[in-house]
Amino acid sequence: MENIKETIIEVIKSILPIAIVITILQFTIIWLPLETFMQFLIGVLFVGVGLILFLLGVNVGLLPVGEMIGSALPKTKKLWLIILFGFLLGLVVTIAEPDVRVLSSQVEQVSDGAIPQSVLILSVALGVAIFVAIAMIRIVFNISIVYILAVGYGLIFLLAAFTPPAYVPISFDSGGVTTGPLTVPFIMALGVGVASVIRGKTASRDGFGLIALASIGPILSVLLLGVIYG
Repeated sequence: MENIKETIIEVIKSILPIAIVITILQFTIIWLPLETFMQFLIGVLFVGVGLILFLLGVNVGLLPVGEMIGSALPKTKKLWLIILFGFLLGLVVTIAEPDVRVLSSQVEQVSDGAIPQSVLILSVALGVAIFVAIAMIRIVFNISIVYILAVGYGLIFLLAAFTPPAYVPISFDSGGVTTGPLTVPFIMALGVGVASVIRGKTASRDGFGLIALASIGPILSVLLLGVIYG
């Protein structure tokens, strides 16, 4: 019950500022048609209810399961299994990410279908999946995240030189949308679970940084998509 109350307060604090600003603008500057403004208020209500249910689902289901999976995988003592399930979980969670679907639909609309929604979603999901698998390898072998980030962004700037200009901003936006409300909690919980078991390492040191790594994958995959389509 306390968790529900905290979630409701958190959502209200998130939504209320934008609702207040739009309301002030409505009655001072923009003066939208009454029907449009009422649609906005109804939309705010729906978003609030949806976010409350969504966050409750994340806290009750996704986070505990992510940590349990992360804790169980290292006990198998099979590196390939840790990497495989890191890849698969990164793939399916990204496909389900609402932010990725919003971006892909907007890109398809703006490009007049030149970049299909399904292709962009799959590219972003594969990019995240590959780098979540790399993150699992980093945790197991205690590789410094600095080296992986340096190589990753080095490849990004190299590919950007050969990619049509229209794909560069899309690629960086694709990296941004993977830090959404579904992907972040699950991947972080997975990383913390793995890090808490492997070699007795502290979860605070090795469990974090997964989102930074996961964000590189979509940028690279969309840039490669640009090279292919371009």
